[in-house]
Amino acid sequence: MRLAEQLSIDYAGKKPIFLCVLNGSFIFASDLVRRFTGNCEVCFIKMASYDGDASTGKMKIPIGLPENLAGRHVIIVEDIVDTGFTMKNLKDMLHSQATASVRLASLFIKPTKLKYDVKVDYCAFEIPDDFIVGYGLDYNGLYRNLPDIYAK
Repeated sequence: MRLAEQLSIDYAGKKPIFLCVLNGSFIFASDLVRRFTGNCEVCFIKMASYDGDASTGKMKIPIGLPENLAGRHVIIVEDIVDTGFTMKNLKDMLHSQATASVRLASLFIKPTKLKYDVKVDYCAFEIPDDFIVGYGLDYNGLYRNLPDIYAK
């Protein structure tokens, strides 16, 4: 996985914390972290702004940020960035904690759908504005367990 190789190079000698956004990123995060060759920590946050296949424009955070991120190198692991709403909110929260750095690794990005200025530092695939499921991505909680990616 080329993203893990690049992250291993970029964070050589550092101990980043992978902040995995539940629920969608759990499979991607697992594969990514297992291929990262340096020392690291892993933690999770749960954020949601979708209901079905549409963004609600409201942020729910049932599981919040870990404590003591000041001075830490944080790598956000996300399944998909479409409007950028969730990632903008999360990055703002992280920057307010005086982190050393915040970078975003995403399996997918939908560049034509971005509404917020969110930089995806490490991205596996740019995709069109299709709703996709599988490999951790869902539709109303279903289809995360599919081993491949499918357009709805």
